[in-house]
Amino acid sequence: MSNSDPIEDVSIGGEVIRLGQFLKFAGLLDSGGDAKEMIIDGYVQVNGEIDRRRGRQLHDGDTVTVEGRTVRVRP
Repeated sequence: MSNSDPIEDVSIGGEVIRLGQFLKFAGLLDSGGDAKEMIIDGYVQVNGEIDRRRGRQLHDGDTVTVEGRTVRVRP
C-alpha cells in the first residue's frame, strides 16, 4: 500500500468483530469459505502484519488489508 491509497472506514455497529466476519461484512471477500482460505494462506494483514487467526478480535482503529485494499474498523 502506498501513502496515496485511501483507507476506508467501516462501521461495525459495536465494539468488537472477528476477523473472518469482518472480511465478509466489509465486502473484502464474498464468503466465509473465501475468508477462511485467505486467512490461513497468509493473504490477510491486520495492522500491517499477516494474521492467520480467523477468530482474531478486531477493535476500533485496527486496519485490515486484503489484495491491496485496506479498511479500518470503526464502532
